Amino acid sequence: MTSQVISIAVPGAQARLRPVWALMLAVALVLGQASLALARAAPESFADLADQVSPAVVNITTSTTIAGHTGVTPMVPEGSPFEDFFRDFMNPEGPDGQRPPRRSQALGSGFVISPDGYIVTNNHVIEKADEIEIEFFSGQILEATVVGTDAKTDIALLKIESDDPLPFVPFGDSDAMRVGDWVMAMGNPLGQGFSVSAGIVSARGRALSGTYDDYIQTDAAINRGNSGGPLFNMEGEVVGVNTAILSPTGGSIGIGFAMSSAVVTNVVDQLKEFGETRRGWLGVRIQDVTPDMAEALGLEKARGALVTDVPEGPAAEAGMESGDVILSFDGADVADTRGLVRRVGNTAVGKSVEVTVFRNGEIETLAITLGRRETAEGAVPAVASPDSAPPQEREMLGMTLSPVTDELRQQLDLGATAEGLVVKDIDEMGEAYEKGLRAGDLITEAGQRKVASVKDLTDRIEEARDAGRKSLLLLVRRQGEPRFVALSVVEKG
Repeated sequence: MTSQVISIAVPGAQARLRPVWALMLAVALVLGQASLALARAAPESFADLADQVSPAVVNITTSTTIAGHTGVTPMVPEGSPFEDFFRDFMNPEGPDGQRPPRRSQALGSGFVISPDGYIVTNNHVIEKADEIEIEFFSGQILEATVVGTDAKTDIALLKIESDDPLPFVPFGDSDAMRVGDWVMAMGNPLGQGFSVSAGIVSARGRALSGTYDDYIQTDAAINRGNSGGPLFNMEGEVVGVNTAILSPTGGSIGIGFAMSSAVVTNVVDQLKEFGETRRGWLGVRIQDVTPDMAEALGLEKARGALVTDVPEGPAAEAGMESGDVILSFDGADVADTRGLVRRVGNTAVGKSVEVTVFRNGEIETLAITLGRRETAEGAVPAVASPDSAPPQEREMLGMTLSPVTDELRQQLDLGATAEGLVVKDIDEMGEAYEKGLRAGDLITEAGQRKVASVKDLTDRIEEARDAGRKSLLLLVRRQGEPRFVALSVVEKG
């Protein structure tokens, strides 16, 4: 092989690398490429990892008592020879037809998180269970008690008593996982017990139906019975709790979901300390900011969480207003409503936080002491104060609008203090209909100011046009629920 001489420029002179240095450089380059390829290659085997974690993974069997019920006897002619037969067959426990209570069993998975016997699983695995049995890989069986549950994240914390320290597995950082990283699931699929499957992280940040959802999606095989089992990274750390599958057949098709450890660890800490969750509560109703809303508000880009309503609570006490856009919470930027809800929920009750809002083109910072969400679920929304205006109906923005009258209050069940413009009719081919407005909706604000008459809305439209804005932000209420909608105010030639 012919060695090449590599020349490099140095100030004031030309230096030559000897052929041996060139060869060493080439070897280093080859080794570096080999290391990179090795880092991306599939593990040779998952056997060592399975041996490492299996003592801490458990099978869970639950028993539930189902109350007896009265059987149904087919109608047969009185005195028929079949009368006694059907009565005994359909209601074997006696003439009153009352069947005795029966036991129902269910299977799931879990894992030990501490040597003193705390176990994590899914809430739906142990919900309504009378007895919970924990089976270890060694064959040992112990009874467990429920420490606490959280239906919102489908997490439950159990406790078993043991004379000896138990094997356990630590939590890992789910936020550090990347799409394409290897993961391994372990559990009790279809009652088979201590089964291992492997795959990769298919996606992150998945939401199914819950407010606090943050699922890791994986193609590692997950089936019924895997619920509550751990999803491991290659260091043997739990980065998710296997919870659900997406399947038209009920079997694994490679789309499984594990609740991220970032969510689980916070829930487990609260269940261990309080026996229940205690989530922070800001006290606002919010919606995502769309690009046309951002333009109407004067924001440079669509971001943050738009406040649609401020019921009585922490935010109202701190001076937050409907129409504010929450840009940061407790020092962290807010990208959208989902991120804000998760961050607030993970913040300690009673903590004072700084919340930055965008209001009327200005940035303001509010100091808010968080309440507790669990005790504030029934908070009553704030009611807009009345603002008198003479009735006047008009067609505009693709809608027929009318100020609220006593007759409309009664027809639409708006409440005695409701004020604004009622959508009496709407052009189904227009922008307003396309963006979800319907007849019967109540427009209470335009341009973040109250409207009680058609003239108020007309003035807001002209002000938006004079300011060079293409859209006007409307606050719309339907059956008391508020949301913002941005409609175009550009005049058509």
